[in-house]
Amino acid sequence: MTRRPLFTALGLVAASALSLTGCASSASAPAGEASGGSSVDAATATSVEDFGSFEALEEAAKAEGALNVIALPRDWANYGEIIDLFAERYPEIDITEQSPDISSAEEIQAAETNAGLDTAPDVFDLGLTVALQSTDQFAPYQVQTWDEIPDALKEPSGLFVGDYGGYMSVGYDSSKYPAPEKIEDLLGSEYRSAVAINGDPTQAGAAFAAVGLATLQSGGTLDDFQPGIDFFADLQKAGNLLKVDVTTATVASGETPVVFDWDYLNATHKADNPDWQVVVFEDKGYAGYYNQAINKDAPHPAAARLWQEFLYSDEVQNLWLKGGARPARMDAMTEAGTIDADLAAALPATPAETLVPTQEQSDTAGALLGEKWASAVQ
Repeated sequence: MTRRPLFTALGLVAASALSLTGCASSASAPAGEASGGSSVDAATATSVEDFGSFEALEEAAKAEGALNVIALPRDWANYGEIIDLFAERYPEIDITEQSPDISSAEEIQAAETNAGLDTAPDVFDLGLTVALQSTDQFAPYQVQTWDEIPDALKEPSGLFVGDYGGYMSVGYDSSKYPAPEKIEDLLGSEYRSAVAINGDPTQAGAAFAAVGLATLQSGGTLDDFQPGIDFFADLQKAGNLLKVDVTTATVASGETPVVFDWDYLNATHKADNPDWQVVVFEDKGYAGYYNQAINKDAPHPAAARLWQEFLYSDEVQNLWLKGGARPARMDAMTEAGTIDADLAAALPATPAETLVPTQEQSDTAGALLGEKWASAVQ
């Protein structure tokens, strides 16, 4: 096994999922004021060039004075440190951290509910399935480091762009439970009332991926998630499925002692529990990237674009790496010598085979989960 960048393993599978041709409509938000007195319609800007310079973008964002982020738990991929760094760098911009624990689907719902209000989210952080389904909610934008983001991780016009990724894993308290060598081990009596997933797979990307991993590990393919649904149904029948939403607090307290989640999220729990261990099954791995997007109706369109530029800088890509996630620009930064080599070397080894669903497979799986998930685990 190798510690290679995740997108290399994804290859053309992810590229096929991102081959969209549509383009979101522009919002008619107020124009931001660029430096030098010139006026820029930030809501229609598709790159820094539309502002004239990066400094002009900064000035326009400072003039707006606010940024609404949503669904960014501070212990998720090191977002706490990332948000604090932005606040330190731009004290003129007040950051509102909205609903940190909601799902990707609920992010879009919040944008629709609050459309036209100052409280609407400016930016999104979304699982691929929801991103693919929601392109009419996004404004296209290409950051300055666009060319260093692999084509397999970005919608061509910039409607949404992969930011950080990892592998679906199983985290567990090794002081109380044995290491699962295969997914079927979790059906054993030693895991009674102990196994949780991070959210509802009909809404949350991490939970959707947990069913995908269970499908692969049960001998199925991503063309049909039924084996994964059947696994969790069996987990429920065995009395092992724990219907508790996973948070740092539930892991620290021992309420959720065995957890399906992304490897970089599971890894953070070791800070609260030194006995916490993480398993990425060696044979077949389910991989995925989360995605950045700008709300087409962003109340602070310049700040939204400045936030994107910030996230794809060397400094913040390394902060995601510090959080155990694989940043989108990892290959380019490795070649340029700007990656944190020690953090990169500490990443878990990748499985022998990496799989991620295409758009068609995701749509099919989403429909199947909507039809069968609730009854399977009731």
